[in-house]
Amino acid sequence: MKRDLLGRRLVVTGAARGIGEKVARLAAARGARVTVIGLEPDRLRDLADDLGPSASWREADVRDGAALRSAIDEAAEVMGGIDLVVANAGVVAYGTVRQTDEASFERVMDINLNGVFRTLKYATPHLERSRGHVLVVASALSFMPLAAMASYGASKAAAELLALTYRQEVAHLGVTVGLVHPSWIDTDLVRGAEADLPSFQGLRNRLPYPGNVTTSADRAAAAIVDGLVRRRSRVYVPRAVAVANWAKGALNSPLAWPWARRFAARAVPSLEREVAALGRHDQVTPGTDAPAAETMSP
Repeated sequence: MKRDLLGRRLVVTGAARGIGEKVARLAAARGARVTVIGLEPDRLRDLADDLGPSASWREADVRDGAALRSAIDEAAEVMGGIDLVVANAGVVAYGTVRQTDEASFERVMDINLNGVFRTLKYATPHLERSRGHVLVVASALSFMPLAAMASYGASKAAAELLALTYRQEVAHLGVTVGLVHPSWIDTDLVRGAEADLPSFQGLRNRLPYPGNVTTSADRAAAAIVDGLVRRRSRVYVPRAVAVANWAKGALNSPLAWPWARRFAARAVPSLEREVAALGRHDQVTPGTDAPAAETMSP
């Protein structure tokens, strides 16, 4: 195992499960001191115990600026500073624009976009002192609209622009900023959507590559940790997602519209029926009846 993060001080949000957990484990194995932040204290405590004495955990909701600021400041105090941040917390909601309720849409935006803003804002003083690097977990859907994923796609597109703007604002401070663009990752989010909405897997299977494949969480975490080591400006998982970014103008052009319209006409009615039958728009945390609070992006 490489030790290329030896002594580096890392904060990961949304770290209780999914890619956040995998990133924390791999980074610690490669020598990093890690603080994991999230909303499931039992899982966070167990994770920190597994990672050893150099790891710590803090319970905080990225929607609560005061709590998140305290968690980040306490992480810096415990570790003696912060060199690296992975802004990973994110959720999904089900339903089309006409179908989803306002509260669910606003919740997705508050966690996936405002939560990133709060993470960046309160980590900046620490990153300035260390001339550190931050990775914001966006999505392949940052640049590829997908029917029935409006709230998620809007939040991730906005998070991308937020990160790119922030990159300009902190460059003179020596802070570098990167974006992670995963496609479908084998996490609770994707498995939960498949369980809740039977036609979701069929929708994904009809997408062109790489939209029709699922990548392991271990592989995604490895790409993110390598991005931390190399201070990458973009991390694509799988790498073929880069093509969608480069081709986003064509993907959203009148030339592609006939295919997109046919695809959506086939997918939307069944998805709307399944969401209505499900009786909720929020995804729930596995093993509970509570809405998922911090789940890794697809």
